[in-house]
Amino acid sequence: MIQLRHLALDDAPAVQQIYSGASVAFVRTHGMTAEEAAAYVENVIAHARTAPRDRWCFAITVGNDVVGLVKIRERGQRHATMSYILREDAWGNGYATEAVKQAVAYALTYTGIIRLSAKHHPDNPASGRVLTKAGFVQTGTTPIGPAHGRAGVDFPVYEFRRPQNPSHRA
Repeated sequence: MIQLRHLALDDAPAVQQIYSGASVAFVRTHGMTAEEAAAYVENVIAHARTAPRDRWCFAITVGNDVVGLVKIRERGQRHATMSYILREDAWGNGYATEAVKQAVAYALTYTGIIRLSAKHHPDNPASGRVLTKAGFVQTGTTPIGPAHGRAGVDFPVYEFRRPQNPSHRA
């Protein structure tokens, strides 16, 4: 259905399209210009070359079409935050849920991260359903201050922890 891949320089127009219209209604940023999208992609690619690496950004693709992004950012103590955004015309197809599941598997397998957290705007319950379907559990809320002319609100916070290995009995 979907695949995750690293961003490439020629993904800038797709990133600009992802960060536009209704897709940015609940994020703390604005629509991107072509220049901002190109700079964003260049920054992501530069971070992918750093060592030790502390952030990952993957294109969510359907065939050759980049429909969204999923991001992981290490916060220390084997903890990372996760975020995702889809182009508006890609909503409602399960792409975000599958992308989050794949990103969680990547993080737990390749990065040493054992705990992921994510949050969503309270007026965007679909994002909470994505997290729940991907195995996250709501743990509380966190106040987020105003941004881009919007009032501050309490965002639901979710967490995913690496499953413990079951104990083996002899």
